[in-house]
Amino acid sequence: MSCYIELNNVSFSYPRSYPRGKVAINNVTLHLRQNEFTALTGPNGGGKTTLAKLAAGILKPSSGKVLICGKDSAKMTLGEIGKKIGYLFQNPQQQLFALTVAEDIAFSLELNGHDKGEIARKVKNMLELFQLTHLQDSSPFNLSHGEKGRLALAGIFINHLDYFILDEPTTGLDVERKNILSDIVKRFSGHGIGMLVISHDEGFVAQHAKRTIEMVEGEIVYDSSKDLRP
Repeated sequence: MSCYIELNNVSFSYPRSYPRGKVAINNVTLHLRQNEFTALTGPNGGGKTTLAKLAAGILKPSSGKVLICGKDSAKMTLGEIGKKIGYLFQNPQQQLFALTVAEDIAFSLELNGHDKGEIARKVKNMLELFQLTHLQDSSPFNLSHGEKGRLALAGIFINHLDYFILDEPTTGLDVERKNILSDIVKRFSGHGIGMLVISHDEGFVAQHAKRTIEMVEGEIVYDSSKDLRP
């Protein structure tokens, strides 16, 4: 399997003025491959979300390098990275902004100039898949937390990208909708798409993860592909 995202001796510190101002990631080296579901686990405040944002190019390292397909993420625009990696924020409201649910799902395809008929077809499929059809004309900001999560997932998965990074994707999902997400994950994995997924959902991780990484206090203390435990 090819390496898709490389973190080489990466450290990251938040500014002192930031509420959590501290060294969040300490000299981490990690290679993420396509066609591999990697679960990122560990206690709250351990650096998981910061690591995920570094891997997605949302944050730039204080030291070290992050390479996406061999290219330094610090030299790439978020638009370039967005054509390769889909990212789900832990708080889905951070990535919702259109006037209606349907428009929010369609946004990335419209931005990239896709055919209107193709967009309409794919949006319809996503609305049905995530059980949002009855909300298609609603404002995203009037949805429940679980509905916002499903909408954010629909907006990401409508794009056929090579890699997805998902921060707590099962939060707010009932059993039926979690099963729908599991089916999507299996389908994408079958097509060689890689995923890095932060999750405290042990059942979801056990079902899908080919590799599990545990972070504590900004460092990787366990990687199932290497077994770093003493």
